[in-house]
Amino acid sequence: MAGDEDTDMLSKEERDQRDREEREREKAEQAALPYTWTQELGELDITVPVPKGTRGKDLNVVIAKQKLSVGLKGQEPIMSGELCKEIKVEDSTWTVQDQQVVLIHLEKINQQAWWENVLAHHPKIDTRKIEPANSKLSDLDGETRGMVEKMMFDNQQKQMGKPTSDELKKMEALRKFQSAHPELDFSNAKIS
Repeated sequence: MAGDEDTDMLSKEERDQRDREEREREKAEQAALPYTWTQELGELDITVPVPKGTRGKDLNVVIAKQKLSVGLKGQEPIMSGELCKEIKVEDSTWTVQDQQVVLIHLEKINQQAWWENVLAHHPKIDTRKIEPANSKLSDLDGETRGMVEKMMFDNQQKQMGKPTSDELKKMEALRKFQSAHPELDFSNAKIS
C-alpha cells in the first residue's frame, strides 16, 4: 500500500481507482475470515458459523479482557487470539442462534475508537473509510457533545450571517471592558 504522500500526486481518477482496489482487497480479506463482524463506536458484534445442531454445551468460548477464542469442544478453535483492543468482559456476551451460529457481543473499553480488526493477527480494515450510522447527540460523552453542539451553532450562525460563539464571546468581553472603562474612547478603534 502506497503512502499518503504518493496519494497527493495522483489524479482524482487514480485516487478513486486505488480506493476501489483497496476496498475490494479489504472485502476479500474480510470474506476469507471464519466469521463476520460489525461495530459501532462502543461495541462489536461477531457472527461465527458453526455446524447445524450445535448447542452451547458443545462450544468452548473464552471471552477475556484482550483475548477471544471460539470453537467446538475437542477441536481446534474456529477463531482464537489476542483482541486488537481491550473489552469490558462483564458486559460482553455470547449465545447460539438457531443451533448454527454463535453471536458474540463485545463492549469496548474505549468507546470513542474504531477497531481495525477483531483479532490482532487478522487483516485490518481502513477505519478512515467507516461511515457510521447516524447517532444521537445523547450517545456522545459530555465533552464531545458540547463540541458538536458548538460546531452546529457556529455553522447555523455563519449561514445566517451572524457572529459565531467565539465572536460573541469577544464582543461580550469588549462590551464589559468598555463599560468598566467609560473614560476610554473606542469610537475609532478597529477590533477584529
